[in-house]
Amino acid sequence: MEDRAKYVLIGFFTFAVIAGAFGFVYWLHQSVGSKESASYRVIFDGSISGLRIGAPVLFNGYRVGEVTDLRLTDNPGQVAAMLAVNQATPVRADTRVTLEYAGLTGIASVLLKGGSALAQPLQTRAGEPATLKADLNAGQDMSQAVRETLGRADAVIAENQEALRNAIKNLETFTTSLARNGDKIDKLMANSTDAMASFGQLADNLDRRTADITLGVNKLTETATKQIDTVGGDAHRALIHIDKAVTDLANHPQRILFGGSNAK
Repeated sequence: MEDRAKYVLIGFFTFAVIAGAFGFVYWLHQSVGSKESASYRVIFDGSISGLRIGAPVLFNGYRVGEVTDLRLTDNPGQVAAMLAVNQATPVRADTRVTLEYAGLTGIASVLLKGGSALAQPLQTRAGEPATLKADLNAGQDMSQAVRETLGRADAVIAENQEALRNAIKNLETFTTSLARNGDKIDKLMANSTDAMASFGQLADNLDRRTADITLGVNKLTETATKQIDTVGGDAHRALIHIDKAVTDLANHPQRILFGGSNAK
């Protein structure tokens, strides 16, 4: 009996703790929602596939609230979404509204895009939330865009079936021609390779000829330089002798008449 009483007491205490935790979370949610949240209504034209109650509301990518309700309107082409958004969020009359999809999962979030800081606040009626109009293409998710693109591609293919059929035939003809002339193409490629090899040999020969010509010019220049140096040396020595003879004649002019050797 005592063990059973202990188990009952432990179970009751555990249940009380869980119930208290849920109660606190609910109270906190209600308290924050009533004091710090502002209600907005967003009108969507067309489908809002992927949008669910509890979906996040983002302002320029930052989470500011959540979707609290989804309902139809009197207009069959429209859907209204109720939003609970933090009061500090600068929602203006020119704030844009669209849907943002998480990858390929199709789960949507409401995305608010900030407008001008000078724009007027939203006009509200007594007892009604402020209303925003979503972009016309806000409900077009990625899968829908892919389906529409594929539909347009099918239409293009249907309109150009004959042209595509002719293009495929031409491709088959070209492929068959290549297969039939494979040997000729191989020979042509081999000839091209030989021609490139010949060009390479010609370039090597030209390089060798150029090197030989350069070597010959250098040798000829060296020989001519040596000969010019030799002639220059002889001319310099002859000039020295002439200079001495003229100087001696100027000092002893009588030698022209009487002759004689150099006198020191």
